[in-house]
Amino acid sequence: MSAVRALVTGGAGGIGAAAAERLRADGTHVVTADAAPGADERLDVTDPDAISALLARLGPFGVLVHAAGIVGPSRELTDLDLDEWRAVQRINVDGTFLMCRAVVPGMVRAGWGRIVTLASIAAKDGNPAQSAYSSSKAAVIALTKSLGKELATTGVLVNAVAPAAVATPMNAATDPAVLERSRALTPMGRMGRAEEIAELIAWLCSARVGFSTGAVFDASGGRASY
Repeated sequence: MSAVRALVTGGAGGIGAAAAERLRADGTHVVTADAAPGADERLDVTDPDAISALLARLGPFGVLVHAAGIVGPSRELTDLDLDEWRAVQRINVDGTFLMCRAVVPGMVRAGWGRIVTLASIAAKDGNPAQSAYSSSKAAVIALTKSLGKELATTGVLVNAVAPAAVATPMNAATDPAVLERSRALTPMGRMGRAEEIAELIAWLCSARVGFSTGAVFDASGGRASY
């Protein structure tokens, strides 16, 4: 699959950057995109016009790894204001919708494609003091399952990866008590590493996967129970 071209959002750091590096090691031509500096392209994943312009200029892509996202505030639900809530949903949910909507037509025309979305163990557990983040990642899982079924006969596979807490820049500003709770709930007793998540992503992006779509793959150090 050396001719495959991949777009990795959130590619300036963390899981996105690790996934891009791992895909390049497989011979994939990768374009990274991020609102932060350090990626190949600057992109706001909540801006449909910017996404369309990028696809028109650089697409189509056979692989999308959508790793762009934010944790948002770590506070109880009653202490959140509506703008904070909406900011998390806009980036994590609207961004996933817009990116998938943009790349799917080209993949379907080609008869082959791989989409990997980034969910979270929080989507299954519902982390206390992270209601906005947890609910947004649950929406990512539901979107992934729906889209996987819609495209099941097209050659385009859509799957989600749900990590537990991973040592990334995104988590650097997260309340240490929240991260410690996640570590304590993880049987392996540690946070994940971005390169570990990237290995799973690379497999899901490959032709080696042919009969999994609309699925959620945990990378939780044993924490996931369903």
